[in-house]
Amino acid sequence: MLFNSFEFLIFLPIVFLVYWFLCRKGRSKNIFLILASYLFYGWWDFRFLLLIIFISLISFAGGLVISEEKIKSGLKTLVFWSALVLSFGTLFIFKYFNFFTQSFVRVLETVGFTPDVPTLDIILPVGISFYTFQAASYLIDVKRGTQRATRDISAFFVFISFFPQLVAGPIERASNILPQFLESERKFTYERGVSGMKLILWGLFKKMVVADNCAIIVNQIFQNWPSVGTLNLWIGAFLFTFQIYGDFSGYSDIAIGTARLFGIDLMKNFSLPYFSRDITEFWKKWHISLTGWFRDYVYIPLGGNRKGKAKTVANTAAVFVVSGLWHGANFTFLLWGAYHALLFIPFRIYGRKTYKTEIPILRDSLMMGITFLLVMIGWVIFRAETLGDAFGYIANMFSSYRPSDFIRGKIPILWCLILLLLEWFGRYKETPLDFPARGIFSLRPLKWACCLIFFLITLVFAGQSQEFIYFKF
Repeated sequence: MLFNSFEFLIFLPIVFLVYWFLCRKGRSKNIFLILASYLFYGWWDFRFLLLIIFISLISFAGGLVISEEKIKSGLKTLVFWSALVLSFGTLFIFKYFNFFTQSFVRVLETVGFTPDVPTLDIILPVGISFYTFQAASYLIDVKRGTQRATRDISAFFVFISFFPQLVAGPIERASNILPQFLESERKFTYERGVSGMKLILWGLFKKMVVADNCAIIVNQIFQNWPSVGTLNLWIGAFLFTFQIYGDFSGYSDIAIGTARLFGIDLMKNFSLPYFSRDITEFWKKWHISLTGWFRDYVYIPLGGNRKGKAKTVANTAAVFVVSGLWHGANFTFLLWGAYHALLFIPFRIYGRKTYKTEIPILRDSLMMGITFLLVMIGWVIFRAETLGDAFGYIANMFSSYRPSDFIRGKIPILWCLILLLLEWFGRYKETPLDFPARGIFSLRPLKWACCLIFFLITLVFAGQSQEFIYFKF
């Protein structure tokens, strides 16, 4: 398994101190970060380090060949596609081979054939979708000419394996993060350290207090949904909506904050998605790095919205279905992607309202509620084990009312509401822990005292530790 919380709290300060006090130049810092990242990943299963090294090597070498002027264009194209096929082929074997094989067998069984098709008894490497997409985006950008191929192998290897965002993103672009690793002089400042620690603390609160407390009730309800009362089914859907948000956005905050301690700025991955007024706004604010990846490398190359409404609908549907499949080899993820495509396509065809203010009027508040409800129903599909479970759960939410023996999850619901309030009142700040530099908050000791109290609240009210949901993607 990856580091638990206690082991990580030991790992991070050691890496931080060695990085800033023993590593002098950018190259030595990069080499050390590679070793630290490989230790971090290898702690789970050292054998899968070979995958990261393999994908890093073929992407680095591929970029050099593609950018070399003396090499013929035909050979460059061959190298480009070979590198992409090897990278995505590795992802396919580990993540999708069994899914497609078993699906093919079921299709044959419906027409009377019972083939004996072998499957692979392998486990899914943590974070393989994230670092594969990151490597692929580099190759595509080099091929397009929008990114210069780097000859600094240490900078490139740490770009692929940087431990804060290695296993669950954000999915970074080479244009943003690679120049930072190529920089020879990186300086640590008090301001960057404070902002990084606040992000880590805010992420820990979302993960440990909100997501982990929700997870216990969510697991109980989803595992027993046929016998759970109607009200509790709604509570289960509501709590999972915040579990996955607190879990994933919490990880992103921790990753961004940790990277900042090492002088590296990662992209923002979430921007208050549950305050969205329509589904297009939601997808601009949820998992921003993945949404941008599919837009730039799938939707636009397919033609985007430039070739008529029919093509626009087809391209939009393709992106959402592929996005669903990216999340996992299960028909529930495909259905989840198709569901969001159906919600999204009308806005592609007819356009969307332009919102003039971030302070919602009555109509905007109503749109926020409707969008949240639609997203919540989608999360039921995402969380269900099978299509039958998804349809059954949702049907019971809306069908004949069944009284509940007792109302579950009252305390987790309270934490979800507290999270919403903190986010709303801190919506113009990086985190709600960024106190104004005026009045009593102009006193630095008071700011630190408030952060310390928030940290103690996180420790005291933390739920039972749960693995990050997106580690399996």
